[in-house]
Amino acid sequence: MPLLPDAEIFKRLVDGTDRGLVPTLARIGLAGLAVPYGLMVSCRNAAYDGGLLPVTHGPVPVISVGNLTLGGTGKTPLVAWLARAAAARGLKPAIVSRGYGAARGERSDEAAELAILLPTVPHVANRDRLAGVRTAAAAGAEIALLDDGFQHRRLARDIDIVVIDATDPFGAGRLFPRGLLREPLLGITRSHAVVLTRAAAVDPRRRAEIRAGFDRLCGGRLPPIWVEATHRPLQLRSAGGSTLPLASLESSRSVAAFAGIGNPAAFRTSLEASGGTVAGFRAFPDHHRYTSADLQSLRAWAVELHADFLVTTLKDLVKVPAERLGSIPLVALEIALEMLPAGGTSAGLESLLDRLIGSTIQPSFAEAAVGRNSRELS
Repeated sequence: MPLLPDAEIFKRLVDGTDRGLVPTLARIGLAGLAVPYGLMVSCRNAAYDGGLLPVTHGPVPVISVGNLTLGGTGKTPLVAWLARAAAARGLKPAIVSRGYGAARGERSDEAAELAILLPTVPHVANRDRLAGVRTAAAAGAEIALLDDGFQHRRLARDIDIVVIDATDPFGAGRLFPRGLLREPLLGITRSHAVVLTRAAAVDPRRRAEIRAGFDRLCGGRLPPIWVEATHRPLQLRSAGGSTLPLASLESSRSVAAFAGIGNPAAFRTSLEASGGTVAGFRAFPDHHRYTSADLQSLRAWAVELHADFLVTTLKDLVKVPAERLGSIPLVALEIALEMLPAGGTSAGLESLLDRLIGSTIQPSFAEAAVGRNSRELS
């Protein structure tokens, strides 16, 4: 296994951490490749903004959760929060995603994780999100949550939420592949709300700088709803469904941890904040498929560290359905989204949801939606 996962190696390259002749030449080459990518993205967005490319409404309201950058920004806990909020209002939600990272006939990592967090909420994976929403509606869904849908503009959405990771908000400030941006930061003006995740990982001054930075880039057109949230460790969960309190980490001598996600450093920070003494940490590439050799290596490594627990993420646990590796218990750190009072609480998001329900949830929604501009909610 490499010392760093591919995503981390790439991040170190584009953010300038790696120095020297070879990294510099690589960044020059990547900058050249970013030019046609940027032109393609700009032309596509302009075509949608100008009405040259059609936008189609689904049969039920759609709330999109997406981001501007590559890598993990913490969307899954927000999707779970929205699903619970919709259900609390008497609606039947469904989650629609592209299904990235799934082998043919299998659930994606995110879908498997959400199945644990939301066992009664259906999840439809379809590269054609419009078809996915139609499938969900035909099965009885009354509202669709579009997971990772900000750039999927062919499907109209009633609420667009952009998720920004406070630990890496600007994606190295450059478009892929020279940076981590999927599209220019100005794209945030299409959204109705911004959720700054992992906000507790930085101090209040830095959070204010991030918001001011986006506001300057947007020329004062930053969405009015800005919510700051943190990923609060909730409990430990085994592959069999049993749970343990976080105090189990505090009472242990040490833990060995591993993760194959877009932002493994953030997971380690959450784990350490839970009271666990991390004796060792291994990062795998995002969406990593664990082999028997990987599991044998992890087991031997944890024994060598005299770890009381092997701890990973829910996204990884669903791919390692074992209660133990050897004699060492294997558990996942379950995370919940918690709004920070200083960041506007959840009232703004709840207000958007209530306004959507009040204005569009009705038997004739499909007809009423025709021609409606989703920006009316902003």
